[in-house]
Amino acid sequence: MRSVRARAALGATVVVALALVAAGLAALLVLRANLTDQAGLQAEVAARETAGQLALDVPYDRLETGDEEDHPVQVTDEDGRVVAVSKDLEAISGTGTDRVTPQPPPAAPGKGDDDRDDDDDDGAGADPGRGEVSTDDPDFGNGTATVDGDRADYRFASVEATDSAGLTLTVHAGAPLAAEQRAVASVRAAMLAALPVVLLVVAGVTWLVTRRALRPVEDIRREMAAITASEDLSRRVPEPASRDEVARLARTTNETLTALESSVDRQRRFVADASHELRSPIASLRTQLEVGAAHPELLDVEGAVADTVRLQVLAADLLLLARLDAGERPGNARLELGALVREEVSQRTGDRIPVAVVVPAPEPGGLEVTGSRGQLARVIGNLLDNAQRHAVSSVTVEVRAERGGAVVAVTDDGAGVPEAERTRIFERFERLDDARARDDGGAGLGLAIARDVATRHGGRLTVTGAGERGARFELWLPGPR
Repeated sequence: MRSVRARAALGATVVVALALVAAGLAALLVLRANLTDQAGLQAEVAARETAGQLALDVPYDRLETGDEEDHPVQVTDEDGRVVAVSKDLEAISGTGTDRVTPQPPPAAPGKGDDDRDDDDDDGAGADPGRGEVSTDDPDFGNGTATVDGDRADYRFASVEATDSAGLTLTVHAGAPLAAEQRAVASVRAAMLAALPVVLLVVAGVTWLVTRRALRPVEDIRREMAAITASEDLSRRVPEPASRDEVARLARTTNETLTALESSVDRQRRFVADASHELRSPIASLRTQLEVGAAHPELLDVEGAVADTVRLQVLAADLLLLARLDAGERPGNARLELGALVREEVSQRTGDRIPVAVVVPAPEPGGLEVTGSRGQLARVIGNLLDNAQRHAVSSVTVEVRAERGGAVVAVTDDGAGVPEAERTRIFERFERLDDARARDDGGAGLGLAIARDVATRHGGRLTVTGAGERGARFELWLPGPR
C-alpha cells in the first residue's frame, strides 16, 4: 500500500463497489416495488370481481372466485365474521382475521318463520334491488395463505361491497408473490455474481492507467536521482508531450534545475572572484612585510596600511553579501531619507569632488521609508563612491518623493554607462573596461551590494544617462509599511 498505484486501484475499487452496491439495492427495491404493484393490481381485479357478485346478491356458497391457488378469497362482514372463503383455503394471514371457516349471519331479532313467510309473500313479484361496489382505492397488505396444503406469500387487496339488503361486506383477494420473489432473487444473484468481476476489471484498469500515467513521474524521479548522484546540474528531466499535471511538474522541475544551476554557478564565480580579489592584497601585504622584515629601511608602511584597509573593506563587503544571500531581513525602523543623505554626505571629508545635496523642504512623512539604517547608509555611500570614481567635476545627490515612496538620485558628469552595460554593472565583481584596475575601480561589489539591499527593502536601483554626459543612479524605496 506504499505504492500510489495500489492506493489508487484500491480507492477506485472501493468507490465503484459502494456505487454498485447502492445502485443494486436501488434497482432491487424498484423492481420489487413494481412487481408488488402488479401483484396488487391482480389482487384488486380479483377482489372487485367477487365484490361485484356480492353486490348482485349471489349467494355466498355460489361465488365464483376463479383459481383458488392464484387468487385465494376471504369475505368478512361488518363485524369481522368470515361469511365466505374460496375453495380449498386452509389458512390465511394478513387480512385482519385468520379464520377460514364461514360463519352464518345472525338472525334478525323479533322475527320468526311466520315473519319470513310474510316477507316472502309481500316481496313476491317485486324488484329485489341491487347493491354496489366501493369505488375507493382498496387497501393493500402482504400475507400468506395455505391452499390445498401449499403455503405461499400473497399480496392482498381489500374491497368493500354492499348487497341489496344494505349489508357491507369486505372482500380480501390475494395474488401470489412467488414471481416477484423469483425475479428479485434472480437479479440479486446475477448482481452478486457480476460484482467481483466488475471490481476486478476496475482494479486492473485503474492499475494499468495509473501505471501509465505515473511512468513519466518515475522517469523524472530516476533522472533526479542521477542528477543528485552525479552533481551535474546541467542535466534536465524528460518533459512529456502531454499538457497535464505531470508535464507541468517536469517543466517546473527543469526551471528549478536551471535556477539552481545558475545559483550554483554564480556562487562558484563569487567564491573564485572573492579568492582572486583577496589574493592580491594579501600577497602584496605579505610581500611588503617580508621585505620590511629583511630590509626595514625599505618597508612601505603606507602601502601596507592601504592594502590592509582594502582587505578590510573587501571582507566587510563579502560578509554583507553573505548575510543578504542568507536572507537577512531589513529592519523596521522609520527613517527620514533626506536626513540620512545629509548625514552620510557630511561624513565624507576626503572626497576629491564636493557633493551637492538637493533635498526639498521637509514635509510630514514625505520622505520617510522603513528599513535598516546601516544598510541604506551603505547603499548611499556606495553610490557616492562610484560617482566620485568616475566624475570629472561634479557629483549631485537629490532626494524627492515619488509614487508612494522616495527616490535618491546620484548624478555624476563622468563618461556614463553604455546602455548595453546597464545591467551587467550590477553583477558582482563586474567592472567596465575603463575601471579594470583594482586600485582605481575597486572590487566590483559596491553596485551589487546596493542593488541587493534595495531589493531586500522592496525597492529598486536603476541607472540612466545624465544628459549628454554622465550617469544617473536612482534608488527608489517604498514608503513606511
